This record gives sequence, C-alpha cells and structure tokens, in this order.
Amino acid sequence: MRKQSILALAAFIGLAATTMPVGAGLFSATGPVIAILGSELFVGEAEGHLSGAGTLAIRSQKDPLLTCAGDFTSSAKQGGIGQLLCSDGASATFRFERLSVLRGFGAGRFGRGTMSFAYGLSPEEAEPYLKLPQGKRLSSSGSELKLVDL
Repeated sequence: MRKQSILALAAFIGLAATTMPVGAGLFSATGPVIAILGSELFVGEAEGHLSGAGTLAIRSQKDPLLTCAGDFTSSAKQGGIGQLLCSDGASATFRFERLSVLRGFGAGRFGRGTMSFAYGLSPEEAEPYLKLPQGKRLSSSGSELKLVDL
C-alpha cells in the first residue's frame, strides 16, 4: 500500500510538472498582468510562489523596448506589496489585494504618475480595477491589448 501511495505521488508530481509554464517552479504559478503606469498601458506576467513571494515583468504596449521588472510579497490576510524598476530608470511601489490565490488588483506610485493593475483577469474583468486615462478604454483584438479613444 505504501509503495502504491509513493508511486501515485510521483506520478502526480510528474504530471503537474509537465503542465506548468516554462520557468515556473513546482510550487509556483504564472498569470497575466495588465497595468496602467502614468497614462500608458503595460502588459506582462507575474509569477507567484507558495511562500507568497514573486516576480513581475511587464512591457509597454506603446514602446515594447520599455520594460519593467520587480518583485512582490503577499499574504492572504494582509494583501501584498511590491516594487518595479523600468528600463528607462523610472520606478514604482505598489500594494495589492487578492481576489483569489491567482487573481487580484492593486495600485501604487509610479515615477511619472499613478499605477493601477490587475492580475489573473481577462481585459474585461480587469477594466473596473484599472485607472484608465480619461477618454480611453481597453480594446482587445486577438492577442493584442491596447488603449483606444472612447
């Protein structure tokens, strides 16, 4: 019986490892991020670990060479905090709340204004949590997300 349990656990771990995104650890998950920094749209991914720590990488939709990377920590009771550093030298600090283990939203201060973001949500689900520039809305065409005039 014990041998069967060990084999079943090994098989489960093997299957779980084959369904995870490249670069994700055994006890981590990745998900999409949609962010507004200043008045600009950024998209990317966050990877969170079982410990509550994680990393974030986003890029500007307007200028794909403009990227930001950072880290965060979170807990179910206290929410989370994090920081970003962008390739142009701008930085941001932020706080966020979990809607579930893999979904949430947050806001913060960016070197050129405010920051708002949502993670683990579709563009439609994320929009109420984002501080969009006045007169703009999110538009999704295929896999591309952009800000467009109302």
